[in-house]
Amino acid sequence: MKGNSYFSRKLHSLLGIIPLGMFIVVHGLTNYQAFERGPEGFGKGVTFINSMPVLPLLEIFGIYLPLLFHGIYGLYVAYQSNSNTGRFKYGRNWAFTAQRVTGVITFVFVFWHVYQTRIQVYLGKVTHEELGSLMHDIATNPVMFVLYTIGVLAAVFHFSNGIWAFLISWGITIGPKAQRISSYICMGIFVVVSALFILSLVAFTGDEFKEAASAALAFTNIG
Repeated sequence: MKGNSYFSRKLHSLLGIIPLGMFIVVHGLTNYQAFERGPEGFGKGVTFINSMPVLPLLEIFGIYLPLLFHGIYGLYVAYQSNSNTGRFKYGRNWAFTAQRVTGVITFVFVFWHVYQTRIQVYLGKVTHEELGSLMHDIATNPVMFVLYTIGVLAAVFHFSNGIWAFLISWGITIGPKAQRISSYICMGIFVVVSALFILSLVAFTGDEFKEAASAALAFTNIG
């Protein structure tokens, strides 16, 4: 890593936006269907994604491998970084520290969430039709709801603030004015995407998700 740190940091930055950032947005929009359209809308979104013929390749090369590199290298960067918050109280220094802290939280949360959901599908313990019911069980547990909220907010902040840093490191926003404007845009992205996930969590607490999963499973057994 030290011998080729420039390339590694550029790749780390790029993967945080493409494809991982895109995955966060798509995942947020899919989950939001639970709030906007209920179990049926969420089920259609899950079915559409899982009906894609190249989904396994997309997951491996578009999510899991980039996530491993971005997460592990990000932990290395966080370990090597020095925080200036004790000396300088500027907002950007606090954002710098928060980016490292939320990166660690996000890394742990994402793998925990994937294990609770996607891995259980791979192991055959949960079907796609039962994902809504699984999320209902998670969201109705007060401790899990709080942990998921923390994880979601950490992930979205890491993504949003990462966009601001990406635009600078890739030479897109050079001057102070451009960086200030981009910070407002990134703040808006944080608010909107966070709202998608939080509203989804609230929607999953509804009993209709439990009932819809039971109905779908009964229909599958009859067929």
